[in-house]
Amino acid sequence: MSIEIRNVSKNFGGFRALNDVSLTIASGELVALLGPSGCGKTTLLRIIAGLETADAGSILFAGEDTTSVHVRERQVGFVFQHYALFRHMTVFENVAFGLRVKPRGQRPGEAQIKAKVHELLGLVQLDWLAERFPSQLSGGQRQRIALARALAVEPKVLLLDEPFGALDAKVRKELRRWLRRLHDDLHVTSIFVTHDQEEALEVADRVVLMNAGNIEQVGSPQEVWDHPASPFVYGFLGDVNLFHGRAHQGEVSFQGLQIDSPEYADAQNARASAYVRPHDVEVQRWTPGASGIAVKLARAIVVGPIARLELVPVEGGQGRTDGDAVIEAQIGAEEFRAKGFREGDTLVATPRRARVFLETGAGI
Repeated sequence: MSIEIRNVSKNFGGFRALNDVSLTIASGELVALLGPSGCGKTTLLRIIAGLETADAGSILFAGEDTTSVHVRERQVGFVFQHYALFRHMTVFENVAFGLRVKPRGQRPGEAQIKAKVHELLGLVQLDWLAERFPSQLSGGQRQRIALARALAVEPKVLLLDEPFGALDAKVRKELRRWLRRLHDDLHVTSIFVTHDQEEALEVADRVVLMNAGNIEQVGSPQEVWDHPASPFVYGFLGDVNLFHGRAHQGEVSFQGLQIDSPEYADAQNARASAYVRPHDVEVQRWTPGASGIAVKLARAIVVGPIARLELVPVEGGQGRTDGDAVIEAQIGAEEFRAKGFREGDTLVATPRRARVFLETGAGI
């Protein structure tokens, strides 16, 4: 079932949670609503579900306006962060619940319910836990049961609100892979809310970046990572170093360095921000006259194949940054050991590439 969100706005008192949001989700697509706390993603999900009412705008399911359709009639399945399983019911009864409370004319027979529940428990690979109670399950198992219960009523749309947020990192990673495989099998139109960029990029067909009640960018995981549409998107998707400088005739200058920026060929000494990923920072030992930003290695964190370096600009050095800004760099652990870097060493940091945005009001 396709979903069309048209010009939806929502206020809570003086707080504007959603500001004229429009989005189309194709039938069978898995879409992530990604953004920081308070950006409006959960409010949008609840409006799609019918749990909240928009102040303006409309939600269409398969081309039909659902504004006046009650939540029970929307054929939507929910999975929440904290499972919401009935503690006094077995796993089997939890999954069967939605089938048993259907109107009499739509309610399947007991044999059909039993077959359906066992089919779903097999789908989530937990059929052997049918007679246990939620308190006897791990967090990951409870969340899979919650998903089986949501799927029992054969929803046209599946909505998941921070579904793995309460789980530890290892279980979360396992369930992300499992959810992606499950979606590929079922092709239920699905929307999930998360503030975890890794989760969104790994699982979703498309990612919707939200900020302060607005949609900043919509695209495939690769598109939003490779071509961020705004400084917010660039900064939210992974670690980044921010430098302030000037863009002039296709070059951006910052910290005494120049980097080509052909997209701003017409810029005339305009204020600009340069965003540099840690893995795009080259680090060498300092030598007199070296071109780059003179820094001290304040801290080195070597975990597995990666060395993460925290670099503090040298007072009065070439390319000194303002204040006490820390530059983050990421190099291979083998390279780090081969170069013999030690905390306290003076090094030179040189950005290899940067994503440049003109600052608001800078002009061209």
